[in-house]
Formats: sequence, C-alpha cells, structure tokens
Amino acid sequence: MKSSASDLPTSAFVPERRSQSIAAPPGYWRIAWISPRGNACSLLIERRGVAVSAGLGVALVCACVLYLSLGSMALAPSAVLPALFGRGEMISVFTVQELRLPRLVAACLTGAAFALAGVLMQTLARNRLATPGIIGIDNGATAFAVASVVGMGVSLAPPAMALAGAATAAALTFGLVAGGGTQGYRFIVAGIGVGAVFGAVTQLMLARVAIDTANAAYPWTVGSLNARPGDAVGLLAVGLGVGVIAAFIVARPLSLMRFKDATAYGLGVNVKARRFQVLMLSVVLTALAVAVAGPVGMVGLIGPEIARSLSSSRQVPLVASLLAGALVMVLADLAGRTLLAPIEIPVGIVTAVIGGPWLLWILMRPQRSHA
Repeated sequence: MKSSASDLPTSAFVPERRSQSIAAPPGYWRIAWISPRGNACSLLIERRGVAVSAGLGVALVCACVLYLSLGSMALAPSAVLPALFGRGEMISVFTVQELRLPRLVAACLTGAAFALAGVLMQTLARNRLATPGIIGIDNGATAFAVASVVGMGVSLAPPAMALAGAATAAALTFGLVAGGGTQGYRFIVAGIGVGAVFGAVTQLMLARVAIDTANAAYPWTVGSLNARPGDAVGLLAVGLGVGVIAAFIVARPLSLMRFKDATAYGLGVNVKARRFQVLMLSVVLTALAVAVAGPVGMVGLIGPEIARSLSSSRQVPLVASLLAGALVMVLADLAGRTLLAPIEIPVGIVTAVIGGPWLLWILMRPQRSHA
C-alpha cells in the first residue's frame, strides 16, 4: 500500500515550518532552532540593545586603559597591556598589577553592582528616583558596616554587617509604607527618612569614638576605593556574577511589572513573588558593593539613566546599566586620583558632585519615550 505525503505524521515538520515562517519583528534579530522534542524555539535579540551594550563596552575598555595609564607615574597605553601580563619594566609591572589593577577591578565591580541594583529598584518602583541610595539602603548598609569598624559591640566583618544593614533599611522602608506598595512618592519619602535616620546614627557613632578610629571608618561614610579588602572584592565578584544571572531570569517578568499590577497578573506574572525576589536581589547587590566601596549612591542613579537614555523602552536595560555604572565608577575614581594629585578625592565625593546636578536635571526634564 502506497503512502502519500498527507499520510505521514506532520509533527516532525510543523515545528520547523513554524520556525521558518515567523519573521522577526522590526528592530530585532530572531534565532530559531528545533528542540530535541521537535518543538520550535526562538530567541529575539534587540538590535539597538546590542549596539548600545557594545558601545558602552568599548567605552569601558578605553576607560580602563586610561585608568591604568594615568597617575603619579604616567604610562604609555602601549605599555599597559604588556605590564598586565608581567612583561616590560619592573616598575611598570608593579604599578599596573599591584597598585592600579586591584583598584580598577573594585571600581568596575562596585559600579556594575550599584547600577544593576539601581535599575532593578527603579523598575520595581516605577520611579526613576527609587535607587538604593535615595531610599536609604546605602545608608543602612553603611551604618552597620561602620558599627563593625568602630567596634560598637559587634564582631562581624563589614560585608556581613553591610548586608544586615541593607536588609534592615529595606524592611523599614517597606514597613513604613504600610502596604502602599513600591509605587509613588510615598515610598521615596519613606526611604529618604529611613536613610536620614541611619545617616544620623552613623555620625553619632563616629562622634563617640577616638579620632584614629573615626578616621579608619571615614572611607565607609563617603565612599572610597583606596586599599579595599581583597576578600570583600572577591565576595562581590561572586555575588555580582550570581546577581547578573538572577537578573536575566527575572528580566521578562520585570519588563511586564512596569505596567499596572492587574495587567501584570493578567499576563501571568506573580507580582508579589517577583517583587520580593527583585527587592532581595537589589539589597544583596547594594550591600556587597557598599562593603567594598562605601555608599557611592549616585552611581545607581546615573548608570541606569545613561542606559535608559540610549536604549529603547521595550526592555529593561540590564546589561547597558551595569556597563554604564562600571564606566561611571571608573571615570569618577580616575578623576578623584588625578585632578588634584597628590591629593586624592574619594570617589563618593566625585559622584556626588556629578550626581547632584544630574538629579536636578532628571527632576526638571520631562521623561521622553523611546522608539
């Protein structure tokens, strides 16, 4: 008995036919493949997002080369790469590998962590001002870290104390809004109040200890990358790696959470669970970054704003935000090291000088929509 094409099972042909018949939306690349089960799978990649991330990545690499080149001992950019691999003059190798490279790594990691936490918090609260620094998480982490430094009856390491302080500040902020959610200016005002209280507690602790102890804790109050502890930097690197993966997992639900809760629920998003997950991720990233550099809060505002102004509004710019945050942190610390050399300006002061006018510009500028 002969069999025609119509008699053959069509399940093996349908996925491939479907994967080939669906065109990518405008502005996207579409990658399609067939799973082992015969199902059609596809991945949409936004062209503008890739271009923005690539541009920020190139800018970050150039800033890193500049960072390793400039300082009290200037090096030619052509001598930086050999020095990274231990070749060239010994003084150049020592300057790059021992003095500048560890600080550069800390700048990149902390800037990326602050910015990623910032864009997550802003999207969660649907407010461009809702960064960890503005809603008090930075100050909470700083207060607990300073308490461990000045010996206020605690013996935990600053990273662990910073995490506890960030979690405490977040819990207080959410408790004060009393079920009002994370949207609106009530949440912002509550966070500012919590941050002010923790800031006052930090100053009170510093006022009650010896001047040498207060000087040791001073970098934690303004933000500095000078002589950062290596274990805290390593912990931040691990935490940031896990945080980036977690951020990508919640990226699609997070994009839908920019709409009203009822709309997100209708699209299949468990808003309460996702909100808790995003909040905890922001708290952990902020705490780990504060444990390394102190409260450099404005990076969480500037980095996401740069990424958002360059990217489209269709997706949350996670990659662009962390690259922009790392770029801002590297340039700010470079400026602090070189502008008034041999006097060094802490990176937190530089970002505050930049971030203050930037914050005013955000408040005065109407939010525009992207294509």
